[in-house]
Amino acid sequence: MNNALMLIWMVVLIGVMYFLMIRPQKKEQNRIRAMLASMAVGDSVVTTSGFYGVVIDITEEDVIVEFGNNKNCRIPMRKGAIAEVEKAQIAESE
Repeated sequence: MNNALMLIWMVVLIGVMYFLMIRPQKKEQNRIRAMLASMAVGDSVVTTSGFYGVVIDITEEDVIVEFGNNKNCRIPMRKGAIAEVEKAQIAESE
């Protein structure tokens, strides 16, 4: 009886750990993966270091981001360095 009760508690603790630690982390990874997959040329991004820029080219693993008003400040970086993506607004024609 005592061993069965201890086994039940271990299963409950593992279940709680899964729902409190592993599951939210996987959901966050899936959200980031989807955000990076939907990134397109012209989108505004924020890097993990806090820089704001606009995506001007995308390859399989890297992106080229243009920073500031200076059109010559283009920096290639890994997609993993992108923290946030804001989709480009399409101008409505009248």
